[in-house]
Amino acid sequence: MGNMNIQSTFILASASPRRRELLGELMQDLTVIPSRVDEKPLEGETPEDHVLRLSREKALEVSRGNPGRWVLGADTVVIIDGEMLGKPATPGEAKQMLGTLSGRTHRVITGFTLVQEDGGIFISDSVESSVIFKDISIEEMEWYTATREPYDKAGGYAVQGKASFFIREILGSYTNVIGLPLCEVVTALEKAGVLKFGHRFS
Repeated sequence: MGNMNIQSTFILASASPRRRELLGELMQDLTVIPSRVDEKPLEGETPEDHVLRLSREKALEVSRGNPGRWVLGADTVVIIDGEMLGKPATPGEAKQMLGTLSGRTHRVITGFTLVQEDGGIFISDSVESSVIFKDISIEEMEWYTATREPYDKAGGYAVQGKASFFIREILGSYTNVIGLPLCEVVTALEKAGVLKFGHRFS
């Protein structure tokens, strides 16, 4: 029978319930402390640089107040036509985003950073997936934007939620599109010694 050990209390520097749920499948010893980092992109910043910078800033900000504890920061963006789509604030903005994504392929990039300030541990990486949408009708957009779902998500949709029927195909990590590339994150956690998988026999 397999078992897994967590080496110390772990902090997720994100308010995202989706990231918390993904990590919660692996670890019960999980504390959530959202960062207060300004998420506006810098002039001339590429999407990859943007998510990596924000993931580092989020992790480091929370780590400074919690020395000796492991902290994970992450940031996700949706890109189409070279433009980063943020979180829509109104139904009009959500409909505009869905109209842009309808019938097309867009990119989803998540950057993540793992730090433990006392130990000097610093692992940072980004993962990209491609998502292909079906043609979304006006009626479908009206229905979806009348729900609460689009308004706290980059690109204005949730792949694991009501918008799942918009999606024809995903190329790459599914959990990356949710907001955290779990395969790559777990590899980083193992490399840093945060997670250790082992076996025991009864």
